Amino acid sequence: MVASGTFGYAREMAGLVDVARLGGILPKTITRDPRAGNAPPRTIETTGGMLNSIGLDNDGIEAFIDRQLPYLAGLGTAIIVSIAGRTQQEFTRLAARLEGIDGVAALELNISCPNVSGGVDFGTNPAMCEKLVADVRRVCSLPVLAKLTPNVTDICAIARAAEAGGADALSLINTCLGMAVDWRRRRPILGNVLGGLSGPAIKPIALRIVYQVFQAVDVPLVGIGGIATIDDVMEFLVAGASAVQIGTANFYNPTVSTQILDALPVALAELDAGCVADVVGTIEGNDEARMTNDE
Repeated sequence: MVASGTFGYAREMAGLVDVARLGGILPKTITRDPRAGNAPPRTIETTGGMLNSIGLDNDGIEAFIDRQLPYLAGLGTAIIVSIAGRTQQEFTRLAARLEGIDGVAALELNISCPNVSGGVDFGTNPAMCEKLVADVRRVCSLPVLAKLTPNVTDICAIARAAEAGGADALSLINTCLGMAVDWRRRRPILGNVLGGLSGPAIKPIALRIVYQVFQAVDVPLVGIGGIATIDDVMEFLVAGASAVQIGTANFYNPTVSTQILDALPVALAELDAGCVADVVGTIEGNDEARMTNDE
């Protein structure tokens, strides 16, 4: 899949990527009302990655349904809509609004964006996370993915809470909170001061979290964070992810997703695997750790 916020509304990539080959597209996160986003500058390159502080800039859910979804629904792949709210009620209203809308295959709950106030709290508190997911599950029959933040002490506790609330899968991870400084001016570079770090720099963190959470829950995991090559994908699969999302790499290599798809059969054959499911979570020690956790 391609990660929310990195593939636009797919129109921007239509001339470069055969989008029907993708497992799914996650358009930019939408909110109930239009959002102007954070003050610029909003992005900056860093060593091994990128800091962004977009602030969920979008035109709101009604504009998304009217202007973007008809196009997305005709692309021949699953459209997983990323939603965010400042309150629990906003999340449930968004989910209820998307129930029964043609072209929506699933929801991803963005409870982990570090660039906005409110909403991210649901991804840092197990009780709040479980209740939010349960309330969304109550008003919407679509599959629900909960996108979790690495900016917590114990992500396994949050993952178990999301599973208990009824999440069908977990997306791991959103960006890591970071900062860039212009020391000559003695000022932060981003207009919002802090931003989310993505790209190759966070891959070791994302892999660690997928490995740990795989042992803690039974729902499928979607690996996100620094994925740019077939080797990256295979690392996430054997660590415990059943699927992956490509994010920052789309910006500098728009065809990266199809290049990885082309390389996947050869990589699976190298492990004598007939399909992706044969390699998920097969890293040495995963089975024993999972059994110990269950006990």
